[in-house]
Amino acid sequence: MNVVNVLAEPRISLLGSSAVLFEAPGDFDIHNQRRVWALAERASSWPEVGEAVPGMTNLTLILKEPPRSIDTLKRKLYDGWASGEELQPQSRTVEIPIHYGGEGGPHLTDVAEGTGLSVADVVRLHSEPDYTVYAVGSHAGYCYLGGLDPRLFMPRRKVPLLSIPGGSLSVAGMQTGVSASKGPSGWHTIGRADIVFFDPANQPPALLQPGDMIRFKVAEVLS
Repeated sequence: MNVVNVLAEPRISLLGSSAVLFEAPGDFDIHNQRRVWALAERASSWPEVGEAVPGMTNLTLILKEPPRSIDTLKRKLYDGWASGEELQPQSRTVEIPIHYGGEGGPHLTDVAEGTGLSVADVVRLHSEPDYTVYAVGSHAGYCYLGGLDPRLFMPRRKVPLLSIPGGSLSVAGMQTGVSASKGPSGWHTIGRADIVFFDPANQPPALLQPGDMIRFKVAEVLS
């Protein structure tokens, strides 16, 4: 099951005075994301672009200076997307032990009830896949992942949480991820991990990059 992007064609818009957002059409899947990565790599060499930042089925271009017009840039983005080029980055797999349930995963039972599954099945289905890092963002080091089993689909929380600890493993919609730092969340927290995703002293500071893989390993399941 794919999550379908409602856009029938690419959409390009300004973000403030010095950035452009490219929103990709099509399915939310790895092939579409590889096209985003390829477009980001292509755009990073354009003279007017200071930085190309791939997101989830989108691309943000930080421009070196405010443009008088983005018509030329639009044509290059449309042409780049129409090429259908995909990029498969060099990647590595990082295994992350997870403590499912307990104080660190207070919504594990809620997810089981919401999906009609047992707690054991939720843990099994969540820990079986290898997840692809589609994008890094939201907060420093946080990874947006593709690969969640559709049987674990859960709508976002109606009332967001004011704060969850760093290392919290959560699910919402067709996404899952581990919070890189403390902060608010509208997702359902099902476990925790002891890992540092971002350290300014490291080069690069973020542990993972787009195209890397995450494998969640069951350390324990707590009631």
